[in-house]
Amino acid sequence: MIKKVEHIGVAVADVEKSAHIFRDLLGIPMERMYESEAIKTKIAFLPLEGCTIELIQPLDPSSPAAKFIQKRGEGIHHICLGVDDIEASLREFEAKGVELLNKTARKSQDGRLIAFLNPKSTNGVLIELEQLHKE
Repeated sequence: MIKKVEHIGVAVADVEKSAHIFRDLLGIPMERMYESEAIKTKIAFLPLEGCTIELIQPLDPSSPAAKFIQKRGEGIHHICLGVDDIEASLREFEAKGVELLNKTARKSQDGRLIAFLNPKSTNGVLIELEQLHKE
């Protein structure tokens, strides 16, 4: 079922400023950055061996990332866990009583299959599932 921690999402007020910390001070290279119109954010990926740090900057005050920062401040937003079969994983979690934010997987703007579990079912931690092997 769960194969690995795929990435850790960090909500930030400014991707460029935060990228400087991770890239220039900590030495983690930036792989890519893009803006997502769907979730009104700018996202940067900084890969490490076996895991990636995802920086998430809100571009609109109504975006989920902006609401997160307003409520909790900058910091860890979610943990993404890699799975082999995202639809089967969603059914299994649902059968175990985990509330799903997404009943089925959806494609992210960069083509990944993802879905989220409700943090009310996971001790307040927003968990994203990502299918490891593209179809």
